[in-house]
Amino acid sequence: MTQPSASRPRRGAAASLLVLALGGGLLACGTGTHAAGAHVAATTAPRPTATVAPLPASKPVRVSVPAASVDAGPLLDLGLADDGTVEVPSVEQADRIGWYDKGVTPGETGPAVLIGHFDTAKGPAVLKDIAKVRTGDPITVTRADGSTATFTVRELQQVGKKNFPTRKVYGNTDRPELRLITCGGDLRDGHRPDNIVVYADLTATKAAAAPGGHP
Repeated sequence: MTQPSASRPRRGAAASLLVLALGGGLLACGTGTHAAGAHVAATTAPRPTATVAPLPASKPVRVSVPAASVDAGPLLDLGLADDGTVEVPSVEQADRIGWYDKGVTPGETGPAVLIGHFDTAKGPAVLKDIAKVRTGDPITVTRADGSTATFTVRELQQVGKKNFPTRKVYGNTDRPELRLITCGGDLRDGHRPDNIVVYADLTATKAAAAPGGHP
């Protein structure tokens, strides 16, 4: 795994690729059957005034979103599909969340991106309770090095897939941030027409325990 200093050009290149090739970020999220629609009210809270020092690179292995009853792991590695769109978990992996591995790891400077299903053809999925998330709620990511990065939700956005805010989601940031993305809206011909994006800022970290159990 590369160190944060090497990840900056990787992050910028990935964002540019998405903007130029896709113009729409996450365009597909499976075929849904869950009767209830996925809806969130557009909400924004002030950005935290205190900054938390970024962490070195380490792959995410688990994510907890208590407000949405999510405690999922291990996380999947997601890249780009053959058609240039961002990969999403398969229907068989509907109970798991994936990390977009062309970007930074959660806790590094920049926008780390996590993706999961709201539902699939087989029924409700891991982010079925995304509508219960509110600004101020925590999202905690456990990383492969044993450290944890806790983010606080700052913004909720629901937007049509054709108008996906690619630059806002994937563009460079000057601090560690997190995006959690799923599908939204009422079913239309078996598909959800929207994406729901949760934006969160790093607000706390916990280092890995040293050998012997001492911090």
